[in-house]
Formats: sequence, structure tokens, C-alpha cells
Amino acid sequence: VDANLKPKRGIGVAEHLHAGNQQFLVGDFFGAWRAWDGIRALDYLLSREEVDPKHVGITGNSGGGTMTTWLCGLERRWTMGAPGCFVTTFRRNLENELPADTEQCPPRVLAEGLDHSDFLAAMAPKPVIILAKERDFFDVRGATEAYLRLKRIYSLLGAPDNVQLQIGPTEHGYSVENREAMYRFFNRAVGLPPIESEPEPTIEKDETLQCTPHGQVAELKSRTVFSFTSEKSRELAAKRKPIAGDDLKNAIRDELRLARSVSNLTKLDAVLVRGLTRSASPQQLSDAPPDYRILRAIKRNYPKPNATHYAVETEPGMFSIVTMLADKPHYSRPPQNVGRAILYVAHQSADEELTNEPLIKELLAAEPGVPFYACDVRGVGESRPDTCGADQFTKPYGSDFFYAAHSLMLDRPYVGQRMFDVLRVLEWLASFGQREIHLAAKGWGTLPATFAAVLAKSVTQVTLKESLDSYAAIAEDENYKWPLSAFVPGVLSRFDLPDCYRELGGKKLQRV
Repeated sequence: VDANLKPKRGIGVAEHLHAGNQQFLVGDFFGAWRAWDGIRALDYLLSREEVDPKHVGITGNSGGGTMTTWLCGLERRWTMGAPGCFVTTFRRNLENELPADTEQCPPRVLAEGLDHSDFLAAMAPKPVIILAKERDFFDVRGATEAYLRLKRIYSLLGAPDNVQLQIGPTEHGYSVENREAMYRFFNRAVGLPPIESEPEPTIEKDETLQCTPHGQVAELKSRTVFSFTSEKSRELAAKRKPIAGDDLKNAIRDELRLARSVSNLTKLDAVLVRGLTRSASPQQLSDAPPDYRILRAIKRNYPKPNATHYAVETEPGMFSIVTMLADKPHYSRPPQNVGRAILYVAHQSADEELTNEPLIKELLAAEPGVPFYACDVRGVGESRPDTCGADQFTKPYGSDFFYAAHSLMLDRPYVGQRMFDVLRVLEWLASFGQREIHLAAKGWGTLPATFAAVLAKSVTQVTLKESLDSYAAIAEDENYKWPLSAFVPGVLSRFDLPDCYRELGGKKLQRV
């Protein structure tokens, strides 16, 4: 908060994302922290004489519906639950291009085969009512699907009436229709007469409800989420031992889930490139090069007069767009057996950077006779998504965040997938005899390039522009700027970027 106790980043989504994204680096999850607050609140309630532990319900709407859902799965002492305006299915949210807050995206949840309904199923056969809305952005179809799954479970347990679905007629919010449905359901669960309608509420003044002098806990000098994240980052740094060589390579493979990317290849490719998941010779890397398409050449204002565009299939249905610059027209496959090449991994757009980026001109001038390639990894440049609304790519709640959050739920960090794109492009180049690569990158592209450079023997020189100093610098900076798509969950328990940079000292690393 600022000096006037007002939130620096606004309330709600922006605050949640900024604190929650950062926590992933130290292996924490914002949703778990908020759930713990709920558990401790329950501890307090049960300490009071007037609270009957046999009748303790939990309800909430939107973010409160999120916490109600997670807490139904985490805490056995609830006797009934009523999550509002949250429960749907992960599939509906994904297909509807609906971003969700960090605390609504549990890491590995999709990899474990879980959905919203599974957290509520942990309550069975205790009473649960799903409160949905007809015009909510949380798709009511998903709420209905969740209800039907639960209905089957409750029926098998002999309590089909203990699960219900209420669909209010309006938009997102805990409206009177849903509140009254909750009252009736909870009253029935505890054996009280039903409430047909909500009495006229008395709206209290803010001052009456505030339990701090001005309604903000910040003025009590309580600790922020960031302070815990920063502290844990420093603790992990103190515990980490120096890591290099094969230990570092294995840590990168593990934390960036390289094996999951390899498993997505066809069976034949997976056999031939299994060496990517452990040390591999250049020959092994070139045994199963990715398939590729040669795209129609288009004149651009690039540093060389001609360019050939290739769509390299790094895994089934996933293409990395690679542009080769040339002095003469070239409409076919890349040159054969030339040995050395330069591969540039773009920040956000190879096309734009080929036109405007000074580093590219410097690389070309330094090695004028060496083949030059520029690469867009998945989700940037030519494959930049247009989901989640117009011009939302770099917004905190935009498409880059949307795909990064889903990648974490799938246990395939986005930056790990992008690293895999770079490795496959390197393998593709090696298949043409280009096995001595000067790997260069800028900004966002420096992270997948760094990890790939540590793993790939074909990389003999590395140049990074505007690279991140360390993940610890993000975890310990309250005003960090890097996106979730750049983060590796739990990375600071194993290694940090300076370990990679030291390793790349043997490959003529330059950071500019």
C-alpha cells in the first residue's frame, strides 16, 4: 500500500497475480496460502463456545468460491459447503479463453487429472451446493457438468440429495437468489426450518465493521506476502550447494520437465531423440530431425536482401518459425554441411527484431559468411496468440499469462516448452551439418536459450542481450517486471541462473 493505505496495484486480480506469480519461484502457491488463512479462521471459530463443531459451513463467491472449493478438498472439519461463481471445469475455462487468477490455477492439477468437482468430491457425502449464475463468465455448462459428476458419486454413497445445483438468473455475484438457496440448503442440513426469503438487510457503516483503525491490516505493520517470498529466496540461496556439469544439466531437465516434452513426440521420434533427456552426442541429436515446411518467401526490410521462412515442427502440431537470411534467393532447404551457424532466439518477434534490433546487425557484421537464422519459439512472434481479447498479449491478465498458467497446471513450465523448441531447432540445424552454433538471444528469448545452451553440445558460443540476472532477483524484488511465462516453479531449491552463466563461461558467454 502507499502512504494513504491505498493498494499500489489496485485491488483484486492485479494484486493476486503479482504476489502469486512470484511465489512459484520458491515453490509456493498463493492458493495454498489463502487456504491456510481459511483453515486458521476455522481454528479460531472452533475455539469459541457458541460455535457448534457439528454444524460448520463454508461459502463464498468468486475468489471466495475459489477458496470454498479448495478448502472443501483440504479440510475435513467443514460439515457443508456452498461455493459460488467459481465451480465449472478447467476445460470450459480454457476453451472459453478465460484467464483465472494465480490462486485459481493450482500447479500440476491438470497433470494429476483433477478438476473443480474433485475438490468437492472430497466432501462427499457431506452436503454441498454449487451456486452458479446463468450469465456468469464462469461457464454454467461446466457447473452443470461438475454437478452431474458429483451427483453420481453422492448416489453411489447413498446420499443423492446431499448435492445440489443452484443457477441464479443474473451475472457474476452473490445475488439474493443464490443467497436464499444457500440458506435453505444449509438450514435443511442442520435441521432448521427453511427460509423462504431473505429479510431486508441492514447495511452497516464501514467504521462499524472495521476491526483495524482504518480498515487496513497494512497499518498494523503485518508482513506482506512478498516479504515471505523474499525471505524464502534468501534461505534457499543459503542452503543451495554449488552446482555444475552433469548435475546442473540434470537439474535443468528435471525442473523444466524436459521428459514431458520428449514424451509428446511420436513414438519413433521419442526413441531417436531420447538422448535429449540425458547427455547426447551431436550424431544422436541429428538422427531424428524435426519435420519442417518451407513457407512462401516474402520481401521484408531485413539486413540481407533475401529470407527463407521455415516452420519447424518441434512437437506434433507445434511449429517454431525460423527465418534464414541470405544474400541470394533461396527457396529450398538450408545449406548443407556448412559447419558453423548463428541462431538468434527472439524476445517477442523475430520479424520485428530482424528489422530493428542492433544486436542482429552486429552478429552479421562479426561473421558475414556464416549462415544466420532467427527463431520464434512457441507463443511469440509468428505464433503469438490472439486469445483473451485484443492486444492482451503482455497484459497481466493476457494471453501470455493465460498459457503460462495452464502450462504450470499441466506441469510443463512454458519456458521449458520454449527451451524444447530451441533444442529441436538446434537438432534441425545439425541435420544439415550445422553443428557449431553461436546461440544469441534477447529479453524473453534469453531464458530458453540459456537452458538450451547448457544442454546442447552443438552450442559453442553464447550471446545474451537484456538477460535476467537471476531468479532470486525476481523473488526479492517487490516491483519485478518479468512475466509468469519466464518462471520455473521451485527452481530456487535446485539452481539459479548464475549457475547456468558460469557453466556457459566455457562457451564464450557474453551478456550485453
